[in-house]
Amino acid sequence: MEDMATQELEALQYIRYEAHEAVGYITLNRPEKRNALSSELVSELKLAFEYAENDPACKVVVLRAEGPAFCAGADLAYIQELQGFGYTDNLADSTHLMQLFHQIYTLKKVVIAQVQGHALAGGCGLATLCDFAFAVPEAKFGYTEVKIGFLPAIVSVFLLRKIGEARTKQLLLTGDVVSAEKAAAFNLINEVVPAHELAEHVYRFARRLCVENSAQSMEVTKEMIGRIPELPLEESLRYAARLNAEARGSEDCRRGIAAFLSKEKIQWN
Repeated sequence: MEDMATQELEALQYIRYEAHEAVGYITLNRPEKRNALSSELVSELKLAFEYAENDPACKVVVLRAEGPAFCAGADLAYIQELQGFGYTDNLADSTHLMQLFHQIYTLKKVVIAQVQGHALAGGCGLATLCDFAFAVPEAKFGYTEVKIGFLPAIVSVFLLRKIGEARTKQLLLTGDVVSAEKAAAFNLINEVVPAHELAEHVYRFARRLCVENSAQSMEVTKEMIGRIPELPLEESLRYAARLNAEARGSEDCRRGIAAFLSKEKIQWN
């Protein structure tokens, strides 16, 4: 099974995957099309994230891109092709993208977006639903779907959770393209980093998570953050208490507490 997954990964046309020092890199590699989304590229991303999630050599995932743009949204040829779709085909295609977004949001490993250029429409969604996002000052962000009579439907589910109703309305109803600085002010991204420092900054941040944090703890914490907002108060508290109790009995917790009590600095990876 592992050999089959490796063969599929090596056959990818638009995506590269590699892991170094516990950091797995998924690279959008369609620079001549500004890394625009197509059904094939979405399929390849799903495969790459699945591989990264199960790769023992990867503890934290970085999503990055080749070329001047991070991701320009849907491919023009793909948009033209959609004109001939009926509802059933459109629903299947929409579900395909929804599955990718859900996969990234619920991935067991932390996902960091390294945004070296513009991230627009679906590309903006791809960047901003990652757990962390760092971008260059020149990058532009925007959900421009309403300007062409389309809907930023799938990403709205995640944006409402991430930045709240007021900011989501401002971005989705206007379709405005905003600067990286404004995207950071809106909490779409975490930090604006000079272009010549971006790759090293993301690498250092990813490595800090690898070395300083328990992979098991990060996985459960990410799952917990995703689930709690949908639960009623009392149920969310019971859920949190159960996770707390389970964590106390984990090997990572025993190891971490032992190191803390003996005043030793623990390195997780």
